[in-house]
Amino acid sequence: MDDKFKDLYACMKEDKSVFSILSDEDLIKLSAFFEIKNIPAGETLWKLEDPYDYIAFIVSGSVEIKKETEFEGKELVVGIYSKCALCILDDSIRTVTAEALEDVTLAIITQKSLDKLIDTNPELGAKLLKGMLLTVSIRLRKSFDRLAVFF
Repeated sequence: MDDKFKDLYACMKEDKSVFSILSDEDLIKLSAFFEIKNIPAGETLWKLEDPYDYIAFIVSGSVEIKKETEFEGKELVVGIYSKCALCILDDSIRTVTAEALEDVTLAIITQKSLDKLIDTNPELGAKLLKGMLLTVSIRLRKSFDRLAVFF
């Protein structure tokens, strides 16, 4: 396995949601579709209205997600995510800003690579999507729990 994917593989092995349904062989095959990106602390990963054109999995570090409020120049922290969390893609623009709280390593799969994965290995693509759906469901449930605290 290529050295640059060892951290990604370790993260995938450790993750209890997205990658938990994948075998070691699946993880090795899957890593070929990802790119690794390093972002220094304090840098912006993406900002409001950037396109959603990739899925990012946090391999190391933590990311703060902020949403603009109705008060000019004021933002609300809506989440802090760390190792193995994912940031999903769709066909719209981003509605939040993400900033690296510490040095961050991301494993990125672009829309093009995801399409290629699904075309060339639909079973593996389906497993990845199933794991992502599980993770998003867990995150949504936790969001509901956090909102309920305010009421």
